[in-house]
Amino acid sequence: MDLEPLKKRARLGDMAYEAMKDRLVRGAFEPGRKLTVRAVAEALGVSSTPARDALNRLAAEGALVYSGPKTVIVPYLTMEAPQEVTAMRLALEGLAAEVGAAKAPVGLADLLEEMQAKIIEALESRRYAEVLWTKKEFHFAVYGYCDMPYLLSTIEALWSRVGPSFRDLYPEFAIQKHCVRNHQAVIESLREGDVGAVRAAFENDIRDGYRHLKQAIRAREEQVGV
Repeated sequence: MDLEPLKKRARLGDMAYEAMKDRLVRGAFEPGRKLTVRAVAEALGVSSTPARDALNRLAAEGALVYSGPKTVIVPYLTMEAPQEVTAMRLALEGLAAEVGAAKAPVGLADLLEEMQAKIIEALESRRYAEVLWTKKEFHFAVYGYCDMPYLLSTIEALWSRVGPSFRDLYPEFAIQKHCVRNHQAVIESLREGDVGAVRAAFENDIRDGYRHLKQAIRAREEQVGV
């Protein structure tokens, strides 16, 4: 179970929800993964009530699907879902990227460069879970400076829905190094102060992921005869 015990005791339901959502956003749970209330509670070090509350909230958002009274499944995306989610991501993340880049401090490009180095190293070592983890950090390092909390929470909700399926992009996505090129464009544009180019680079990254995600979904559906 890729979770850690919660360290605080206040608002455990909210904390359990945030911990679970964060793992979904980062692709820590693959599609089809079953999660029980007991397992989540034990992994987080909480009682069943906050664990159940967290799963209920994520199920209501469509990030999880109940398969029984105490068990949820990380859902597979259907062919229709990525198109809608991608259209929303382009609009919302494009806005967050442009506004965030305009407000970002000078040192952000150096921080992104360090993240990019970690991503490249993980790609070369085929540590794809680490790639997804750092990729999320890269995107939200820029988005976070937009100072628009409702926008960011909506983006996170979208990522929690598609995050698990990002795992299907590898190893092909790693071989073609789409995110490497797009991220480098973000860094270079940020150094040049071209916020429009920063937005375009993030949008290209989203589009590249969308194209390959469709291929992965199609291949899975053909394999299972959907």
